[in-house]
Amino acid sequence: MPVIAAIAVLALLIVVHELGHFMAARLQGIHVNRFSIGFGPILLKYQGPETEYAIRAFPLGGFVGFPDEDPESTIPPNDPNLLRNRPILDRAIVISAGVIANLIFAYLVLVLLLGIQGIPDKFNYQPGVLVPEVISETSPAARAGIQPGDIVIAVNGNQLDASPKATALLKTEIETHPQQPIQLTIERDKTKFSLTVTPELVSNGKQGRIGVQLIPNGTPIFRRPNNVLEVISLAADKFQYYVVMTVQGFVQLITNFGETVNKVAGPVRIVEEGAKLAQTNTISLFLFASIVSINLAVINILPLPALDGGQLAFLLIEGIWGKPLPTKIQDGIMQTGLMLLLGLGIFLIIRDTASLDGVQQFFK
Repeated sequence: MPVIAAIAVLALLIVVHELGHFMAARLQGIHVNRFSIGFGPILLKYQGPETEYAIRAFPLGGFVGFPDEDPESTIPPNDPNLLRNRPILDRAIVISAGVIANLIFAYLVLVLLLGIQGIPDKFNYQPGVLVPEVISETSPAARAGIQPGDIVIAVNGNQLDASPKATALLKTEIETHPQQPIQLTIERDKTKFSLTVTPELVSNGKQGRIGVQLIPNGTPIFRRPNNVLEVISLAADKFQYYVVMTVQGFVQLITNFGETVNKVAGPVRIVEEGAKLAQTNTISLFLFASIVSINLAVINILPLPALDGGQLAFLLIEGIWGKPLPTKIQDGIMQTGLMLLLGLGIFLIIRDTASLDGVQQFFK
């Protein structure tokens, strides 16, 4: 059931994205002849008065099709309601509507989450500092044996008490001991043990780092919202935070590709993480849906072939040059980009499937 819930969330986000394109076109009177979830052979379909609605075999995305280049279309090529015959602004609205729909959906989910779960009011601190993520398999932390979910309960013999200062104390010890061994006491699955980690120098050559995220150990305490405006305002703050963090993550991926490439997740790993959230706390699926929706929006706005950002780039060239690029050039770029995108998706699926615990245990 948790896996099904995570898959359902991803399918919903794809529907939201494609529905954004679809509604932006139909509300402007632009012809749409296909609305598909997935790629490849059709599994289920329904033929409406003008549009074919279909579910396809490979759930790696979806698409909204237009009759502009459909050789079987009976619509005259000079019809003003064909997408290609519309002004650049109309086409830009249709192309960007999927991204906008994902962002709006992400915000509304945060509003719903805060309305149901409540407003974070206090934090019930527990001893230690939680390690939610190890940044890289080659980081000092990974080499020392630190794993996601570990709790650091002492550093160099100093206990990290149940206090908001514990995280800052641990960070200070790491940053002030570059290239010097640090003794950590770890709690994992209620078992305590010690290990030694040596922080590496960061680029400024003054501070140390071990390549982990550190957050306070404990659980938040929620209260009921005072009014609707409080929920709307806090949801906006959370939404802005997650958008900024997502953009920063992509910038870091581009500028520091070697260290961050292993953090790129495919559909299998995303479903795995979503299933874990659904298993521990169903309400966490709301946050999962919001964050993944923001990621989909940011990915799709990148100026890469086969993505919405790539099509917007073509429109920008058309606006500057005064005419569109030749159709053969656009088709070649888009088809190449689509093949690369599908290839990347298949690679990530294979890689992430091979890393699942059950698969690894099977081959041991």
